[in-house]
Amino acid sequence: MAGLFITFEGGEGAGKSTQIRRLAAHLAAAGVDTLVSREPGGSPGAEAVRHVILSGAAEQFGPAMEAVLFAAARNDHVEQLIRPAIMAGKTVLCDRFIDSSRVYQGVTGSLDQSFMRALERVAIDGIVPDLTVILDLPAEKGLARARLRRGDEVADRFEKETLGLHEARRQAYLTIAAAESERCRVVDADRPEEEVSADIIAIVDKLIENRSETLPKTGKTLAKPA
Repeated sequence: MAGLFITFEGGEGAGKSTQIRRLAAHLAAAGVDTLVSREPGGSPGAEAVRHVILSGAAEQFGPAMEAVLFAAARNDHVEQLIRPAIMAGKTVLCDRFIDSSRVYQGVTGSLDQSFMRALERVAIDGIVPDLTVILDLPAEKGLARARLRRGDEVADRFEKETLGLHEARRQAYLTIAAAESERCRVVDADRPEEEVSADIIAIVDKLIENRSETLPKTGKTLAKPA
């Protein structure tokens, strides 16, 4: 039985990593075999590309070059980690995936949509999330969280950009969620993390419950979260 693929999206400081950890702990306690990953990165080849992207080394070559690098990293991630895990029946939780490229390079990078669709098609080769949780937070608050999180470290390639650009990305995520409402669920991240986590857990519990009800009866049942 194939597993589930759940991605987390949102702007800088939205709390994706925190909420993934909370969900992973909940699923593990319920006996669900769970794998946590991230983008850019997640596999050895993709991690090698991660530094090039986030350091800003590729920025001078423009958003098209960055989009190609993201696609190359994503394809390695999909083929080396995500696809095998899903086929092995694991639930994969990933910090960023296709929607980040759609927003960061496609929308605010002003790249041609046909170019972005072609890159995406080759990179994922049929691997589409069963669920995408979009953590929605005003850009100003997200950037403040990101500054607090990094302390004395230098802002990465994307954190350093203008407030207006970050807010445009927030709106782009909401546009994607509205267009693909069956896959995407928007969660208000401007609340205590415990409240945000409770909403996400409820969404995922329902997804697992619905999926178990549609599976052929084989004498085995999918472990339900407590």
